Amino acid sequence: MSRYVTYNVFNGGIDADGSEHRRKEQIQILASLDPAPTVLVIQEATGWHRDGWRRLHELAYALGMVALHPVTSHIGDGENATALLYRPSTAKVIAYTPGVGIGKFHHGLLRARMEIDGRDVLVLGTHLSPANGAARLAEVGLWMSDYGGSFPGMPDNAVFMGDFNIQSIHDPEQDWATVPVNLHPRYRAVRSDGTLGEADRAAMRVLLDAGWTDPDDLMSTPRAATVGHWYKNEPTPLHLDHALIRGPGIRPTAYWTLDTKATRAASDHLPVILDTH
Repeated sequence: MSRYVTYNVFNGGIDADGSEHRRKEQIQILASLDPAPTVLVIQEATGWHRDGWRRLHELAYALGMVALHPVTSHIGDGENATALLYRPSTAKVIAYTPGVGIGKFHHGLLRARMEIDGRDVLVLGTHLSPANGAARLAEVGLWMSDYGGSFPGMPDNAVFMGDFNIQSIHDPEQDWATVPVNLHPRYRAVRSDGTLGEADRAAMRVLLDAGWTDPDDLMSTPRAATVGHWYKNEPTPLHLDHALIRGPGIRPTAYWTLDTKATRAASDHLPVILDTH
């Protein structure tokens, strides 16, 4: 069995006063997973580049994993990063590109070709733009949709995970009256005249139409939402974090959101776990 985990740790797990209580709790949460992650993608590894990536390597040591070099967000102050870790006992890196198309993404795209439990697997990890649907659509159209099917030099099996900032196709239309109007353009479709429509899921539809599969479509029980528990002004439960799959060698056995009291207190996003065989 292989286990893929994606987790947005919210500002590096570090609070405004410098406290790292959340970060240490996040390490405990991930270390308690049984079985342990085979591949882990972290979003908002903010500030982790300091002291020679000490915080990243502390996480890797605690989990018995190896950290690959992260990609730093193109937009912003250079503090934010996305990281990929793997378990060397069950996964081997064949090739790795930290930051595919640097400068083309708000945050970045990690691409690793791995041998996982004897299978040749392409692993993509990302944090898509929080700006608006058009920005996310442009990002997935660069390389992410290409990998939804056979692509020269790439394996047939693939897992693509991260904080997509895109609602699931299965999420009902939210009550926009519960969300401050200044936040609406981030998540709603903007018409040509500037008026706002329903939730902008165009980027997700492009990915699915390109050949990626949402494991939720293969499970008998839908997973819990990944956001909606943290901010009082954004209370709607939504699925913004995803792990999409492709290929005959990626057969999901479980797909779930780790929704507990501890995970709700540790970040504004909840970890997402995909088990395959």
